[in-house]
Amino acid sequence: MSDPAIQLNAHAHARNPGLPFDLDRVRAVQANTSAIERRAASLPGRRSVKKDWQAAWLLRAITCIDLTTLAGDDTAGRVRRLCAKARQPVRADLLEALGMGPITVGAVCVYHDMIEPAIEALQGSGIPVAAVSTGFPAGLSPLDLRIAEIERSVQAGASEIDIVISRRHVLTGNWQALYDEMRAFRAACGPAHVKAILATGELGSLRNVARASHVCMMAGADFIKTSTGKESVNATLPVSLVMVRAIREYQRQTGVKVGYKPAGGISKAKDALTYLALMKDELGDDWLRNDLFRFGASSLLGDIERQLEHHVTGRYSAGHRHALS
Repeated sequence: MSDPAIQLNAHAHARNPGLPFDLDRVRAVQANTSAIERRAASLPGRRSVKKDWQAAWLLRAITCIDLTTLAGDDTAGRVRRLCAKARQPVRADLLEALGMGPITVGAVCVYHDMIEPAIEALQGSGIPVAAVSTGFPAGLSPLDLRIAEIERSVQAGASEIDIVISRRHVLTGNWQALYDEMRAFRAACGPAHVKAILATGELGSLRNVARASHVCMMAGADFIKTSTGKESVNATLPVSLVMVRAIREYQRQTGVKVGYKPAGGISKAKDALTYLALMKDELGDDWLRNDLFRFGASSLLGDIERQLEHHVTGRYSAGHRHALS
């Protein structure tokens, strides 16, 4: 089962330079809600992988996880333990039984104050640190403070920045304001890759999700991401279908590949398989690698490791055997 390509450089892919704002292009974007929902409902049953194939897909899913802790009671000790799990996400005996060498997750995602202990704990691993920014999760602080927050996180060593957009710009159809905001965030990130969180559960319609996706890519987002994980509705298959098709259309128009990150509510290994199948079907194999695809998750890794142990031993283990930190 060994796959030498499974250890991937999270920043191997060319960045998205963006485009000049084009309101006509934005207004031309539509979404057929009933068709999208029918297609999304069919996704879980469209592709079934079993046995060694399933184990291989689950190992690939692990390499695409942004292992995340965004709790009010985060401490440096908790972050260091999470980083230890990021460096060795699967027990060595399971990897040996599967014929695999060491693997790591795609990144570790934390608040700004936890960047320093994360970088120290990940030193030498090649795992990037992602920081949430711009008044996460609501994005309602003054613009100059949100830009300064990005700059401070980049200075602290974060190589990825997960920003949140102003939902009001989408809800009022002020696409120029959304573009200008996203462009300012992209500039503030400098060399750090920027993931634009749309908070799709708060955007009102799938058409708004589609248009916001296009505007953020037009403004230079390297990734578009569903959710903060703090909304009442987070990643869903209909929203994901809309966003990945926006990515496909953007690539058709520009030749540029933009990444996708579903986040919030993805906690089961079977869900990870469904999302990987969606990416393969809609965008192709390039989006099965962590320079173009991530899961925003915390508990997902534990369930995947549990499924891998079942594959190796034939028995399900207790959850405490796969603790994250």
